[in-house]
Amino acid sequence: MRTKILYSILPLFLLISITHRSFAQRASVQATVQPAEIQIGEQALINLKVIAPKDKTIQFPVYQKEIIPGLEVLTMLPPDTVIENNVATMNFKYVVTSFDSTLYYVPHMPIFDGTDTIFSNSFGLKVTSPVLKDSTVAYLERMNTGQTDSIDFRQLQLNDIKPIQKPPFVWTDYIWILWIVLGFILLLLLIGLIIILVLRKKEKGYFFTPPQVLPPHVRAIQELDKLKAEKIWQQGREKEYYTKITDILRTYMFERFRINAMEMTSGEILTEIRKKSEGDSVYNNLVQILSVADMVKFAKHKPYMDENDLSLMNAYFFVNQTREPDPLPDKTEQEEIIRNS
Repeated sequence: MRTKILYSILPLFLLISITHRSFAQRASVQATVQPAEIQIGEQALINLKVIAPKDKTIQFPVYQKEIIPGLEVLTMLPPDTVIENNVATMNFKYVVTSFDSTLYYVPHMPIFDGTDTIFSNSFGLKVTSPVLKDSTVAYLERMNTGQTDSIDFRQLQLNDIKPIQKPPFVWTDYIWILWIVLGFILLLLLIGLIIILVLRKKEKGYFFTPPQVLPPHVRAIQELDKLKAEKIWQQGREKEYYTKITDILRTYMFERFRINAMEMTSGEILTEIRKKSEGDSVYNNLVQILSVADMVKFAKHKPYMDENDLSLMNAYFFVNQTREPDPLPDKTEQEEIIRNS
């Protein structure tokens, strides 16, 4: 008895399972229209929503002109597809219009899922005429009965085409003109700069004014003046004082005579200066400075106050006695000197 019941229930269970699986794999379609009511010549949007497994290839209906007589298709928008949990939701939109005032009834819209043709629900679209004034209705009645031959557009509520209107001024629409003007100005400035540089090169021999380089003796005198103002030796810093004096003189001799005085000993410097200068006073002044400096730096000699002043004075004398002679004035400067004298 149990075996017979089992054999009778098993086919029913298989049928329900197969039916459930087929419905689970079957696509569903729903049609909606927005808005549901339009006036003649206005547009409505029909949305065909399909829910199907993502591996299904859905074919939407393509209408060349009308869905049903009187309901014209203006355009068909591309489908919008969203896939979640292996289920695809597709929306296909049709832009429609009508020029007859009536209630359009669309019984269904078909789709094809690769196996079967599935039909959507039915829907309706109401198309109404514009509301006319009583005077307009009366005027139309007179026209229909032949009581008037003229056409009064104001009575018919027909307005003329509006003239072309200028859009509002938006300055950002013309910003490209500003960039062109600025670019042109920059180009003119660049051309002017090039002309000035070429003329300067032709007249003075250089494009840009070179920085003024002071003669070696001027820089040395400035450094000695700075050292004198600091009064280092009066603060008990004699070694630093003589180090700075000798460094100033060594730098001056390198720039003036091109001897590597910074790397030479005091004796080597004196030998080179003897070759460069014939005056005994120049040599003697340098001897006094270097000898005292060597004793202070290497023998911890404590110089007298007079020795410090004498060393600085001899440094001034050495620079002034060995300086380059001033350049002779050119013809224009000589004429200016004669006129001023």
